[in-house]
Amino acid sequence: MSDLLSIKDLYVSVAETEILHGVNLEVGPGETHVIMGPNGAGKSTLGYAIMGNPNYSVSRGSISFKGEDITDEETADRAKAGIFLSFQNPIEVPGISLSNFIRNAVDTKTGTRARLWDFRKNLEKQMELLNMDKSYADRDLNVGFSGGEKKKAEILQMLMMKPDLAILDETDSGLDVDAVRTVSDGVKAYHESGDGALIIITHSTRILEALKVDYTHILVDGKIVETGDASLVDEINANGFERFVES
Repeated sequence: MSDLLSIKDLYVSVAETEILHGVNLEVGPGETHVIMGPNGAGKSTLGYAIMGNPNYSVSRGSISFKGEDITDEETADRAKAGIFLSFQNPIEVPGISLSNFIRNAVDTKTGTRARLWDFRKNLEKQMELLNMDKSYADRDLNVGFSGGEKKKAEILQMLMMKPDLAILDETDSGLDVDAVRTVSDGVKAYHESGDGALIIITHSTRILEALKVDYTHILVDGKIVETGDASLVDEINANGFERFVES
């Protein structure tokens, strides 16, 4: 299977401080990859680098998506190409409703203007899946939302945009058991709807319970020190990261 995402020898710096030191990662269509590691290992940096956040500078290496080198591409162009990143701490955006924000994002990605009736019908269907009050669609994006509703709004965007690659950065952090279950259902629905690939950056494994994990990567001090299957998640749950940090 050809790679959807190919990262080779990636070095990334933030404000002249090097965070990633030679990361290599290959993700195929439909695969689920989990990135785990201790605090400060560079997990979120990897997600931001893939998405093209301008605060994260690639000093060496390359990122390719669908066979095209996107190392120097703008964030907006990567989003149009089919990459989605859910934020660990979604920001509030006064003045634009959740519905309008998603509709504009979908239209930009597809290059066509969706019929309002069809868009609203699909939006309400996905909100029902996420147990979201439909009134949130007409509220300003994330303004006054609880932490759980902000995370649901991120997953809602993913379900509506149908990206080829979704990167979920600590999506389950700060959520209670019921909210994690709901968000997990949304992630599962995305995964089962087509060939979309997932990179899940997480400390917890609750969001993984309903998913088939293909690969687990342990990131320590800016390097992937081990790659395995889903059983590696179980080892981390039982023993933590001690042996990886010591090695």
